[in-house]
Amino acid sequence: MGMFSFYNVRKPRQFEHKPIYFNPRREALEKRIHKVKMELGVEETDYEQYKEAIRGSFVEGTTHLKKSKNRGDGIRKRVYKNMRLILILVILGIILWYCYFK
Repeated sequence: MGMFSFYNVRKPRQFEHKPIYFNPRREALEKRIHKVKMELGVEETDYEQYKEAIRGSFVEGTTHLKKSKNRGDGIRKRVYKNMRLILILVILGIILWYCYFK
């Protein structure tokens, strides 16, 4: 069993966030350069195949996202469901408020 020491207290680890920026123009330019290099034979490997394989792997790895994708639930449908829930809660709140103060 260890003893606690107030003299040699370690500092907590710092959070290191490295932001990732997406530039669609730069991405399109890199794709065009890559295609030209592939046509000229300068570059042998095609990294686009790997990107396409990785792109859907997160959704396929989670059960709830996979189910919603198979059902065809999009962002608009989820927003609609959330707004409907908020509206129902507001209506119930108004009814409870009316019953309490009457």
